[in-house]
Amino acid sequence: MLDVGSPFDFANQGVLYMPKHLPEPGRDGPSIEVLTELGELIDAAGGRTLALFSSWRGVEAADAHLRKVLAELPIKIFTQKRGDSVGPLVEKFAKDETSILLGTMSLWQGVDVPGNSCILVAIDRIPFPRPDEPVMSARAAQADAAGGSGFMQVSLPRAALLLAQGTGRLIRSVEDRGVVAILDSRIVTKRYGSVLLNSMPPLWRTSDKEVVRESLRRLNKSVEE
Repeated sequence: MLDVGSPFDFANQGVLYMPKHLPEPGRDGPSIEVLTELGELIDAAGGRTLALFSSWRGVEAADAHLRKVLAELPIKIFTQKRGDSVGPLVEKFAKDETSILLGTMSLWQGVDVPGNSCILVAIDRIPFPRPDEPVMSARAAQADAAGGSGFMQVSLPRAALLLAQGTGRLIRSVEDRGVVAILDSRIVTKRYGSVLLNSMPPLWRTSDKEVVRESLRRLNKSVEE
């Protein structure tokens, strides 16, 4: 086995924003606090955002909220619908540099949009398996029955993999710069957060909202010039 490392300087190319002040996610989709934070980050970035959600409910709630708060800004919103083909959506997003793309699990991997169209990747919550996912639930139950931990052995590794894949949508070339925002405070407040963080690219980390918003404003200004 040979590990040749990465050509990307993650710590200098990207920021990982982990807001501690947001409420923990519930079962009813993103909270108003999360949606408000998302809208403010998109405003600072001038669009240029891929927003990833762990459920269709999250996509739909964000679409409704953002169409209100961004209505007066020149930011086009592309929203994935159930049954949509991913390719055409990603193509539209890549071509319109100030647009945003909202979508669910099929956009967490395989989306390659380098350049100025994507300087912010926002993730609504840690993508733990849903209780109604039969395969993952069966594996977790099997681990519990064997005296282990279904959460630590099945759910957490699965979430870590998806989170790493979602975060990887930001830095796609050596010229890319931007922010990954994980709008789920549990990654900071829960002990298992360190496991998730260790699976992700080594972006520079902060919980300071103003630092992140100013970074996005400067980056947006630089790509406009």
